[in-house]
Amino acid sequence: MTALDLSSPVAVVGTGTMGQGIAQVALVAGHPVRLYDAVDGRAREAADAIGARLDRLVEKDRLTGAERDAARARLTSAESLDALADCALVVEAVVERLDVKQELFRALEDVVGDDCLLATNTSSLSVTAVGGALRVPGRFVGLHFFNPAPLLPLVEVVSGFATDPASATRAYETARAWGKTPVTCADTPGFVVNRVARPFYAEALAVHELRAADPATIDAVLRESGGFRMGAFELTDLIGQDVNESVTHSVWQAFFQDVRFAPSLAQRRLVESGRLGRKSGQGWYDYRDGAERPGPHTAPPAEAPAYVVVEGDLGPAAELVGLIREAGVEVCPEDGYGAGRIVLPDGGTLCLTDGELPGSEDLVHFDLALDYRAATRIALSASESVRPGLLSGATGLFQALGKEVSVVGDVPGMIVARTVARIIDLAFDAVARGVATPEDVDTAMRLGVNYPLGPFEWNRRLGDTWARDLLSHIHEWEPSGRCAPSLALHRHAAADAREGTPS
Repeated sequence: MTALDLSSPVAVVGTGTMGQGIAQVALVAGHPVRLYDAVDGRAREAADAIGARLDRLVEKDRLTGAERDAARARLTSAESLDALADCALVVEAVVERLDVKQELFRALEDVVGDDCLLATNTSSLSVTAVGGALRVPGRFVGLHFFNPAPLLPLVEVVSGFATDPASATRAYETARAWGKTPVTCADTPGFVVNRVARPFYAEALAVHELRAADPATIDAVLRESGGFRMGAFELTDLIGQDVNESVTHSVWQAFFQDVRFAPSLAQRRLVESGRLGRKSGQGWYDYRDGAERPGPHTAPPAEAPAYVVVEGDLGPAAELVGLIREAGVEVCPEDGYGAGRIVLPDGGTLCLTDGELPGSEDLVHFDLALDYRAATRIALSASESVRPGLLSGATGLFQALGKEVSVVGDVPGMIVARTVARIIDLAFDAVARGVATPEDVDTAMRLGVNYPLGPFEWNRRLGDTWARDLLSHIHEWEPSGRCAPSLALHRHAAADAREGTPS
């Protein structure tokens, strides 16, 4: 099954921001495109808006004048659904209400031919449910574009329970012919991206609700240590707190209120107060004229130790040994077993967080980093009883490496580590349940939400038991089940352990 021929008309129903974006993608790819909207005049306005964007593409040398003129000639607005009768593909981008979408597709089925591919751009509803009332449900698929559709490359091609494999293949190949990067997935709540991405928001909110760090500090640690393009609080302000919470609530409900996807009371209160983010002028941050953006908590300068003793293997933080030497701090290696640690001259210990609480006056945890050399900020965590000199020495050590230091509360797994571990866990669970392949999950998370690594790439880097062990420790301290490792992650870690056992 191949992509739709470029001579085949494509229709887009619903002419809001997403509908216009999808129409522009199909139009620039070379299809005749027809726009329809139930509100009189909206389709014509959308056609004018798309024409203006084509003009800007010419100004930026992304289209020639001739290509723009040809595209405009292929774009028409439809006054009724009957005008879509000869279309080979109709993509719906109307309001996220199941009854509205079902009614629309029943009406479309009375108009288009039985070989017309019907697609929904829903991000939160069941594709199976939307297409469930159709006479020919096998030609119905999900084509989930990401906003803005002309710029973001990812498209999730979602097969409902009744979707014909040939229809999914045609949709996949068509999206690829349009210059997109499609991934295939089963019809489960959140598909790939909105399912696997929930912990990025949830763990930041959990750390904040535990009063371990403020939003600005959590965001800075996620960006400057975790390598994420934006922190969770600034990203939800950009998305819209109401939109982000609605998706979270929808996924949670669709999974029968599975605690792993539970919404946040703190975010609920923000939405109830009308602080929806950038669009309302206030969210976690204040965007009103003259408002100052709060900075992250950053520790004052401290003296670096003259030397450290490194015992055992630091695992994901092994790169720190070379960085410490480069900073002029003497490193005295010692043999050791188990998890590695850095011992300061006063006998205090620094360890990469393992999901346990520090719980000792002689121990400081540091957070995971995507790349310890490139990281510009490191988070430290200690119990309230920690010796002041130890925390100061740990701070000075990382400052000697050129890092800003944020001291956060003693929350299990800290910030980056618990976030990455939960993302890995949900990715393994999704693959085990047949939602998508590991390769498609990694592609979706890198392209759909700009993660620095896909979950399986993270797992290969950190080790096959790292996420399981860290989440198991967090679960001991927070036994709600939210952070309990999935059966899929346990199986994967156990398989790795068996492969590493001498025969």
